[in-house]
Amino acid sequence: MKIKSFIAFMMMLIAFPAYAELEINVSGANRNPLPIAIPEMIGANSNIFTKLAGRDYGGKIREVVSADLDRSGLFKIIPSGSYIEKLKSIDQRPQFVDWQAIKSQALLQSKITELPGEKLQVDFRLWDVVAEKQLLGKSFTSTKENWRRIAHVIADAVYERLTGDKGYFNTRVVYVSESGPATRKIKRLAMMDQDGENHKFLTDGRNLVLTPRFSPNMQKITYLEYVGNNPRVYMMDLNTNRRQVLGNFPGMTFAPVWSPDSSKVLMSYAHNGSTNIYEMNLNNRSIKQLTHGSAISTSPSYSPDGSKIVFNSDRGGNQQLYIMDADGSNVERISFGSGGRYATPVWSPRGDYIAFTKMAGGNFYVGVMAPDGSGERLLAQGFLVEGPTWSPNGRVLMYFRQDRGSPVRLYTIDLTGDNERRIITPSEASDPAWSPLLPL
Repeated sequence: MKIKSFIAFMMMLIAFPAYAELEINVSGANRNPLPIAIPEMIGANSNIFTKLAGRDYGGKIREVVSADLDRSGLFKIIPSGSYIEKLKSIDQRPQFVDWQAIKSQALLQSKITELPGEKLQVDFRLWDVVAEKQLLGKSFTSTKENWRRIAHVIADAVYERLTGDKGYFNTRVVYVSESGPATRKIKRLAMMDQDGENHKFLTDGRNLVLTPRFSPNMQKITYLEYVGNNPRVYMMDLNTNRRQVLGNFPGMTFAPVWSPDSSKVLMSYAHNGSTNIYEMNLNNRSIKQLTHGSAISTSPSYSPDGSKIVFNSDRGGNQQLYIMDADGSNVERISFGSGGRYATPVWSPRGDYIAFTKMAGGNFYVGVMAPDGSGERLLAQGFLVEGPTWSPNGRVLMYFRQDRGSPVRLYTIDLTGDNERRIITPSEASDPAWSPLLPL
């Protein structure tokens, strides 16, 4: 060993004496992003490799993986220009001293192979650079047109291994796309990947649409649509784009939401001066009224196990959050924060929090509280900040925001209140709903 290399090696031993397995604390405040190196995929620049938009699939996949991890706020992608070692084989054990020298703590080693039948195979290994050991090794095969989803799946695997939580990158978002002047907004249902890519419209804008929601099995969405000035809850099959009205009520139905097993839909029904929550069984279309009285009760959301429902109501004289059993019994108020009104409650997929919109002191807020109402925290605030939806791992919230005189945009924020990021959409955007994780 050369003297310079020996000195560098000894310095690494001093800097990294004895470490436990690499892991990110996702709940810690003021956490530092974990430095990770993501070298070029082995095989990515082969001359025979099919190119995508002037670049190979390997380069594109690497870009998406890096962007996903960086956007989470938990990772710091080390610039490739600082890399010392060039990995030439997926079976090559890294020279850890070279990666330690650039202060990398994790290393994602990968290889891409073109297979017959327009398919790709991606192999990768995740290394703990400090402990000098492999943390994860996987292989994925899919079609070339699915290259972006492969990238999201890899990012999810890295995220899960280093945080202990499921990832949320291989997901979609359905939302309301808004265009035109403020007095004559055209609102269309739109769907995209969570990073804003693969965007497409689901409706043509002839009718006003609001509050789309994914079914847990991701095959359908429910939403409110005004057809001939009649507001109704509709269900759309995402495979066929066919839609059907859910119940031909004489009044207004709105605020639909799915049960965890996709067999039922909750909706609000306004009739004769009162608004109550109803449950529809999709198997036989039977209807059950869950709330009663002349108050406004709306915006229901099931708990992850389907045993309880959170909703907002003005039954106490002011708009507050309440929880009831799934059959409508045992109603209990949970919001008691200082002043303000509460709306749009959404139960976390983990069951540990309820997100909400709060209006107080002339401002809007997005916040969270425990299901018993304790531990209220406000994460985002502004002129209009509204409509939270959870990532499938319960660690990130998406919502829409509008500052005075500005367009309506979608944003995400970490559960800790850190890392607010804008999601780029072709036009103004509101009412987002996050899908569960997608299959590859």
